[in-house]
This record gives sequence, structure tokens and C-alpha cells, in this order.
Amino acid sequence: MNKNFDAIIIGAGVIGSAISFELSKRGWKTVNIDRNPTAGYGSTAASCAIIRVHYSTFDGCALAYEGYHYWKNWASYLDHQDEKGLSKFIECGAMIYKTETNNYLKTIMERANELEIPYENWDTETIKRKLSISDVSSFFPVKLPDNSNFGKNNGRSVSGAVFFPTAGYVNDPQLSTHNLQRASEIKGGKFLFKKSVTEIIKENGRATGVVLNDGSRIKSKVVINVAGPHSMKINQMADVESSMNIKTKALKVEVSHVSSPDNFNYQDLGFVVSDGDIGCYSRPELGNNILIGSEDPECDERIFVDPDNWDSNFTEQWKIQVLRQAQRYPSLPISSEVRGVVSLYDVSDDWIPIYDKSDLPGFYMAVGSSGNQYKNAPVAGVIMSELIEACESGHNHDKDPLKINLKFINRQINLGFYSRNRKINSESSMSVLG
Repeated sequence: MNKNFDAIIIGAGVIGSAISFELSKRGWKTVNIDRNPTAGYGSTAASCAIIRVHYSTFDGCALAYEGYHYWKNWASYLDHQDEKGLSKFIECGAMIYKTETNNYLKTIMERANELEIPYENWDTETIKRKLSISDVSSFFPVKLPDNSNFGKNNGRSVSGAVFFPTAGYVNDPQLSTHNLQRASEIKGGKFLFKKSVTEIIKENGRATGVVLNDGSRIKSKVVINVAGPHSMKINQMADVESSMNIKTKALKVEVSHVSSPDNFNYQDLGFVVSDGDIGCYSRPELGNNILIGSEDPECDERIFVDPDNWDSNFTEQWKIQVLRQAQRYPSLPISSEVRGVVSLYDVSDDWIPIYDKSDLPGFYMAVGSSGNQYKNAPVAGVIMSELIEACESGHNHDKDPLKINLKFINRQINLGFYSRNRKINSESSMSVLG
């Protein structure tokens, strides 16, 4: 294999593969390096692959709505055939419960109005009609099962919900990454698996390549850190982490996999649900199952780990999520069989990603995806490619943050929002919700 490239991309998850595709389309010679045996094998494979347009920040909403259009037009975007077939976007919609903690969705609806994102206001009767297995009682505040009041409603009903039709999930996140890999390869992109980076090569004050665990050296014009949960270690390796105001770390997460209530077709009748009243999110899954995850309420323990040395076994968190969901769906079967996924999130200090250059010329970052950026992978590929090309052409992004046009929604965003040097964003949910 050629040892000289225009761009080395560390990581071949969905975002790393999207960056490869976008740079390859622009004529860059790229190589993705990943320690795993295939593309999308790590955190991407464990993703719930939810596509939604509601975020706690305006820029988050804008980027997500732009990303939705890529998934909606997946085959057209890729413009190729994959021998494994193409992943499918299941556009079932997403319902978000109105709660005190999300300001009863007033801000999110204002942003949706500004961005012309369609939505519906649902009262409790509509919720029951659309999802008949739901108990619309309020159980807030979110509690652990060992609390004496767990499972008891607070005497009120939920305050309604907002339904976004432009939402759903991708049926196979790993396949979607393989689709991007093949699309990149058609344009000349290369992928190197079962290899890890042990050193960032620096020459004349800039990143010029990497050393692999087998001792081989690969040279390039730029190096891009898209290493997911290992991103902090790569940043430390490049000696850029200490100068960053926003940093990343690896968080252990669990997603519960349970059967739908008897005599209810959740696979076809269900949709993505964000339920801050019980502290869970969920979506339908093939085989008439439900995927359930935590929305990181204050009572839940956050377990930060060394991505090279962590316990991948389930904890009590699996049961906590299922029992919380059973408050909303009283007919939910509670099985002793533990099914689901244990994985890692690459979490930034404010749960908003870093799409940026670094203080080391030639070294770029698409990190801190925080469990909420799968949906934005295609547009992240676009903005990172434009950022890299601008900076390599002499643009001073730190002094004059690059502005990017989002072609589908006809909006412009300021990439300074995703800067490594930003202050902690007080508008963030500080959770997987972003």
C-alpha cells in the first residue's frame, strides 16, 4: 500500500468514514486507520442510530435537520451500489414529552419554527390514541428503583408531547458505515483495519503522519482524529489536549433490549420516544422489540473509563432503564434475560461535539460525539472537509470562524460553535440529548 496520502483519518466509524467519502469526492487521497476488523465495528455498531431533529441548541437543531435530509436521500447521496445492500432509514417519527426540565419544549418549538421543521402538538388523549400501551401519568422527578416512591405517579398527568415526523432510525448502523466505506473506495479512498496508531509524526511544527503498532510509518498532509472513545488518547499523543478548553473522555453506556408488550406491534406502530418524565429514550427494533437507553438524569451514575481497560459487562443500569420504561408501558414484559448493548460514548465536557482544527497545524478533530452525533455523520463529513480545505488554504479559523452553508435547509452555521476553545455551552442538556 502507498505510504503517502493527503489525509490520514484515525477511525473508521460512521463519522470517520463520512469524512473519508467527502474528502475523496474532493480529490484527496485518504486512508482510514482503525484498530477494529471492519468499518463501523466499534461505537457505531452499538449506536441506536436514532435520527431526530430536536436538540437543546439552535445549531444542534440546524445540523440535525440538515443531516436528516442525507438519510432521507441515502441512495442518492452515496451514488453507488454496495454488495451488502444499503441501510434503510425507518421514518417513524419521534415524540418528545414536555417536562419541566426541557421547558415544556417551548424553546425547541421556537427553533423548529425558525428552521421550518414540521411538528405536531399532542395532548394526553392523542398520546394514548397514537400509542395505546402508554400510561400518561407523570412519575417525575426521575428516581432509582430503590426509592420508596418509584413507580408511583405524582398525582398529575404528563403535560403532553411534541411529535416530529421527520425522525426515526437507521436499521443497521454498521451497514451504513460500510456503505460510506464503499462510496469512499470508489473515489479512491483506502481503509486499513486491525492497526492502531502509536505516534503522531511531527515535522517542522506540524502533523505529517502516523506510526502504527507494527512500526510502519504513513505520511500525509493532514491527520484527522475521529477515534471515538479513544479520541482523548490520540489528542494526548499529538500533545494538543492540554491547550483545549473543551476535552473528551470515554463514558460507559448500556442500552436495554426488551420485547414489546403482548398483542402490540411496536415495530410497526411505535416510534422514537424521548421521555424526560421517566429519564429514558426508546425506539422500535426489528423483531417487535424495544431499545431503551438512559437520558442521563442526575440520579444515574456516570462511569468514565479507560477505553483500553474497562468492564464490558452489564450493570444494574440495564434493569433500571427497563423498570423506568415499565412505568410508562405497564404491560412491558420484565424478563430475567439481559439483552442489549454495552459500549462507550466519546463525551465532551458539554456533550456537544468538537469539529475543529487544533493548535498543532495539520491536526484536526471530529470528536466528542457524546452518543448523539450518528445522525449528523454525513453533514459532519461535509463541514470537516470544508474546514480542512479552508485551513490548509490559509484561513485562520480561530480568529475568524468558518461559516458553512447547509445546502438542504438553506441555512448558514458558524463552526465556532463546535470549537475546542469554546466555553461550556450553558444551553446544552449536558446529556445524550445534546
